[in-house]
Amino acid sequence: MNKLLLSASISILTIAASSVASAQSTSSNNDQSATTVGEIIVTAQRREQASQDVGVSLSVIGGEQLDEKGISVVNDLENAVPNMEVDSQFGGGQPQFRIRGVGAREYSSNNASTVGIYVDEVAHPYTVTTQGALFDIARMEVLRGPQGTLYGRNTTGGAVNIITNAPTADFRAGFNAEYGTFDRYKVEGYVSGQIAPNLLGRLAAVTEQGGAWQYNRDTGEKLGDLNKTAVRGRLTWDASADLTVDLAATYSVDKSDGRGFRLLGPYAVSGGAATYPKDTAWRITGWGISPAMAAVAGVGLNAKPFRDNDGFDLSARIKANLGWADLTSITAYQTFSRSEFNDWDGTRFNESNVFFYNDIDVLAQELRLSSNDDGPLSWMIGAHYADESIDGGFYTNFRGNPNLINTGYGQSVSAFGIFTHNSYQVNERLNLIAGLRWETEERTLDSGGTFVAPNPPPPTTSYDTDLNEVSGRLGLEYKLTDDALFYASVARGVKSGGFTTYNATSATPFKPEIVIAYEAGIKSDLFDRRLRLNGALFYYDYKDQQVQGLEYDRITGRLGKITNVPKSHIMGGELELTWVPVDGLSISQNIGYKTGEYDEYFAIDGTRTDAANPVNGPWDIIISNDRSGERLSFPKMNYGGSIAYDWGMAGWDLRAETNYNYRDELYSVSSSSIIDAYWLWNANFSVAPTGANWRVGLWGRNLFNTYYEETRNGFNGSARPTTSPSQGRTYGVRLSMDF
Repeated sequence: MNKLLLSASISILTIAASSVASAQSTSSNNDQSATTVGEIIVTAQRREQASQDVGVSLSVIGGEQLDEKGISVVNDLENAVPNMEVDSQFGGGQPQFRIRGVGAREYSSNNASTVGIYVDEVAHPYTVTTQGALFDIARMEVLRGPQGTLYGRNTTGGAVNIITNAPTADFRAGFNAEYGTFDRYKVEGYVSGQIAPNLLGRLAAVTEQGGAWQYNRDTGEKLGDLNKTAVRGRLTWDASADLTVDLAATYSVDKSDGRGFRLLGPYAVSGGAATYPKDTAWRITGWGISPAMAAVAGVGLNAKPFRDNDGFDLSARIKANLGWADLTSITAYQTFSRSEFNDWDGTRFNESNVFFYNDIDVLAQELRLSSNDDGPLSWMIGAHYADESIDGGFYTNFRGNPNLINTGYGQSVSAFGIFTHNSYQVNERLNLIAGLRWETEERTLDSGGTFVAPNPPPPTTSYDTDLNEVSGRLGLEYKLTDDALFYASVARGVKSGGFTTYNATSATPFKPEIVIAYEAGIKSDLFDRRLRLNGALFYYDYKDQQVQGLEYDRITGRLGKITNVPKSHIMGGELELTWVPVDGLSISQNIGYKTGEYDEYFAIDGTRTDAANPVNGPWDIIISNDRSGERLSFPKMNYGGSIAYDWGMAGWDLRAETNYNYRDELYSVSSSSIIDAYWLWNANFSVAPTGANWRVGLWGRNLFNTYYEETRNGFNGSARPTTSPSQGRTYGVRLSMDF
């Protein structure tokens, strides 16, 4: 309660400060032409700028493009952004984000992300909270490279900024509805306008239902139904000419089915009760739940893999014009509850079943003071405080163990950072940039480790790790011509350390990771702005890279543990093109390439250790080796693009669009863990009477029914691998209407 009062007091002081200042507000419009590449206004650097004037590697996706590109959850960005990958670990609701190869693969909920996720400038430090439906979105900005001098939290990989639609002065309302394969449907709507003088409001909601595409090999029962609903309210109050208050509240609930697993090879059940053949059908899966697991999850014995998550976000953004500077206060509170059951062995036997439970609470306060004049020096200083708690753990049924195992923990985080970002316009062509951040953080984990339920938990042990690090950025922007910008920078990025919460023996903390990032790029508009070509090259010098490592328990065998690689490096680049060769025709292309390797790393060799021990244990022989020079585990290349054509005919407006993405294989030193390369193609066609307020269309996703996988695992040993497949071809209809 005291922390809430403190944040409220800061907000009130911000309002009070504005009462002694006066200034004249300005606005800018984003005027786009159908015959050229449109100008995109972004807020990637905490102020409105044309994206081509920002000297950072940046991709922007407009809200109107999300449906066409099949982006219904933030994970889908990987199919539209170069050098980005997102996967939900082992088919569950815990995503991991990677940009330019920077990012981990782990399924616990308690550690910070290498990529910052922000919704209207509010950080979501735990990625499990980002899996709700995307709706009423203005745009999404993806920044590549370390962040910290502009944003609430330190990250080494980059940032994803999700900007929702703001309230409008005039009355507006509308909806989008679509229906498709497997009886999946989605309905999204909004209403916006003036509520009272100087008070604007917007209410938006979405629901996604149906779509079960997998089936149980034993019973034929369906799996994969969506059941997501969310609602958001926003208020904008112009309290005076110098003071604006934005309030936002979002509630979301997700009761969807989980993802089923396929068997990549014959699966012999423990004790010889059955041997399943390799699954050959794409959509086939299996599941089961033990009485003990059903009891702690609060479900019946017929339960499928499921999610039962809900979250509530509340934020207040107050901006005051002090005359000589702008003062911004952002106060945010998030609470999230997770209940999730997964069957990772993919059979009716309880050999790798997991039930996750978490309660997350985050209170954050940010203050920023920034220049607002037209002088050569543009400056910003800020401070960010966060208080976080995450309690939870997971229950498991392991192969050959009839007991229900519980691994519980409670974690608290206190973080404080001060930062500054500044640019100086030397002349009409040269701009110099300098940013700096200092952050201190304390993380504490209390856990009794793993124990047999329903026995009382053992005495807890406290583990602590802290962070006191400086990060920053030096750079320059040089206008080669009025339509071409060259930029270069060197940045130091830091990501917090944390704890592995998989089992009793892995909770000792891992260290923070540090990236020194060197980058140079060009942004250009050519041929009277009919062609936009942007490119960047980068080299990352990695220290203490956080990776998913291994350790072995003599009885249970292979265990995951997050560990640090002393030295590694990554290098690569991106190229993005947008071309309007003739009126109405728009072509976009993007390609990303990266490669990297360990420069210094000595670790357990899982393949050789598995081979040296009996299939069902005990595991007494542990083999390690020098992995220096080994390639890092990520796809080297991805390529994507879209082609769209708008034309009029006989009083109708028509639009045809296709978009596509190629992803290289996901490399692994274990051949059984390599995920093959794949292509995905989507298509859309829509039509509307000229000047009408409605539009109807057809859509298709994964048009060529390409089989591809998200993750593979060997929780029950390398002799029994399983995989979480992605969905095949779907198609449907869409109707949109605005009032």
